[in-house]
Amino acid sequence: MNYKNLLITIENNIATVVINRPTKLNALNIETINDLHKAIKVLGKNKEIQAIILTGSGEKAFVAGADISEFAHFTIEEGTQLSSQGHQRLFDYIENLKTPVIAAVNGFALGGGLELAMACHIRVASDNAKMGLPEVSLGVIPGYGGTQRLPQLVGKGRAMEMIMTADMITAEQAKQYGLVNHVVPQADLIDFCTGIAQKIMKNSPLAIGRAIKAINANFTDGKNGYETEIKNFGKCFGTEDFNEGTKAFLEKRKAVFSGK
Repeated sequence: MNYKNLLITIENNIATVVINRPTKLNALNIETINDLHKAIKVLGKNKEIQAIILTGSGEKAFVAGADISEFAHFTIEEGTQLSSQGHQRLFDYIENLKTPVIAAVNGFALGGGLELAMACHIRVASDNAKMGLPEVSLGVIPGYGGTQRLPQLVGKGRAMEMIMTADMITAEQAKQYGLVNHVVPQADLIDFCTGIAQKIMKNSPLAIGRAIKAINANFTDGKNGYETEIKNFGKCFGTEDFNEGTKAFLEKRKAVFSGK
């Protein structure tokens, strides 16, 4: 897999995807969004890949925002299409991926960068990270899910304040708000995320994928999260992973899951 703005490594069933536009502080342009979609799609279909870590190159930025130069002169129609396609190709796609995606937020995560981190299933920040949605300072609103995912994570009041003031918050504030799960020294960030991935990988890949689906259903208009949970709970009973997991428990040994 070769991409202009991505570096991808795979080790021990964990894929690490690095957004690599250091001269632009890893800002998201359309090309990078498309590359991320293609890469995540390929990795998500690879049954050998059991977790994905997403981070930015360098020590300054995870993703410092969208590439404003690309859309500064867009019309209403072009702006609407930019948002719609971004949701579909990347942000919603990551959120609904069956393979867990961990955002290793290694610096500034602003605008589209924070929206990208919020689309991931788990967020870990380095202690130098700063986060915010500064779009209203440009005369626009967050367009890649920020107005929806931020209130889900931090509550309506804090989301209103962050979006309307356009202020940045520190990594520790983000942890206090529930925006990130953990804050660690930057030098330890990838190892820490790898440790989370390794814990996840001890469990059934099929069950994890169904858990993601059920959790997301609670935040989707027109879906009953409880009904989705019941349906996916039941489906687990028809899998080899369920048979192995319960058998291993009764035999007092560690389960060896096949993902089937």
